Parts: sequence; structure tokens; C-alpha cells
Amino acid sequence: MKLQDKVTVITGAGSGMGKEMALLFGREGAKLVLADIFQASLDQVVAEVKANGGNAVGVVANVAKEDDVQNMIDTAVNTYGSLDVLVNNAGIMDKMVPAAEVTDELWERVIAVNATGPMRAIRKALPIMIKQGKGVIVNTASVGGLYGSRAGAAYTASKHAVVGLTKNVGYQYADAGIRCNAIAPGGVETNIMADAGEINIEALGVRKAMAGMGTNPRNGKPEEIAKVALFLASDDSSFINGTVITADSGWTAY
Repeated sequence: MKLQDKVTVITGAGSGMGKEMALLFGREGAKLVLADIFQASLDQVVAEVKANGGNAVGVVANVAKEDDVQNMIDTAVNTYGSLDVLVNNAGIMDKMVPAAEVTDELWERVIAVNATGPMRAIRKALPIMIKQGKGVIVNTASVGGLYGSRAGAAYTASKHAVVGLTKNVGYQYADAGIRCNAIAPGGVETNIMADAGEINIEALGVRKAMAGMGTNPRNGKPEEIAKVALFLASDDSSFINGTVITADSGWTAY
């Protein structure tokens, strides 16, 4: 098994890509701490991992809250004795709002979840990993973090921040035996738009963000992204550090 007895924290594990990562990592032998803001869906994933023979505990966490992030990492150490892999997967969209219309509330919420949350989790995890001389961090970025108009201003900025954070941490802590990489998914069939509400398809931000959708070969499945995460979390990617793996069926190759 690729992750036998590796203590792994996955955020946003209650649905979508995070759920598929949890199920796959569980089958590969990881000892899982699964975090999500929604108790019911989190409990279902934990139960499914256990039903498949995996080892998992759930922690209700809003990654925008420092105390929740602290508790999440502490749970891994207190339950399993270490932390080997951190997967910062939780994220939210921004309704494709352009810069001239973005509110402070929307900006701060998206940045808090998508960028500050991963930073805080990494900040908490690093001393543990440094002490043990090894560790792996996997961040879920986005093709929106590589290009300018795959979403609104807030989401685009937040995912660019994740890419920069990934590269910085990967290089600066490489000598400590720690690797940090990111995945940049293209269009993936998840529920990330669930809290967006009704979107005006004629609005500037939506029109500009959707302009390139016709060049997308296809949308991906959450389990396809989970396989990339497994590769980056495992020793199969031992020489890969401080970089971003694009998984988008070739969409950004156009």
C-alpha cells in the first residue's frame, strides 16, 4: 500500500474531491483525520472509509477559523502520534464576481478559506514534520491559480496565492525532508458551486469566466483528482517538490 500507516489530514473531506481522496487514501493504508464543515456528510465519509477497512476519524472544522485548524492537526497527533501528510483541499467559489463588484465580505471569505486556511494548517504542521525529519503537503489549487479569468477576482487571487505558497514552502523546507506540491484541477464535477446561489449568466464576470469553456475537452471526475493527490502524497513522487501538477484534460494546453 502506498500510504501504509501514514497519518494524513484531509480538509474538505465531506464531498467531491476530498471525499474521493479520503476513500482512496483509506484503501492505501493511511490513518486518516478527515475534516469538513458539514457534520452529516463528514460522518458518512468516515463510515464509508471504515466500511472499506480503512482507519479514519472525523473533525468538524471551518478552515477559516484558527482554533478549528489547530484542533484538526492536534487531533492527528493525539490520535495517531504524528502527522505525515497534510492535504489542504477545502475551498469555495466566488460567484465569478469581477473586481469592480467584489465586496469586502466576499473577498475576505474566499481568501480566508482558500488561502489563509491552508497557510495556517501548514504553519501548524511544519514544526511536527521538521521534528520527525519528513512530511508531505498537498494543496488543491486550480487552473484559476495559473490563469486570469477562470473565475472571479477573489477566487483567482486566492488560488494564485496557493500556488505561490506551495512553491515557497516546497523550496524553503526541502532540506528538512518536507515536500509541498499542488494540484491545479480544471473543470471537475463537484458541488463547489452549491453555495453560489443563482448566478446571472449575462453578468460581466460570468461572461468573461465562461468565455473559454468551449475549449475544455471534458470535465474531470473527483476520483481522477484523488489519484493525482495519492501520487503526490506517496513516495512515488519523491523527486517532485514545489510545483503544480495540472489535471485538466489538456484544457490549458490550448
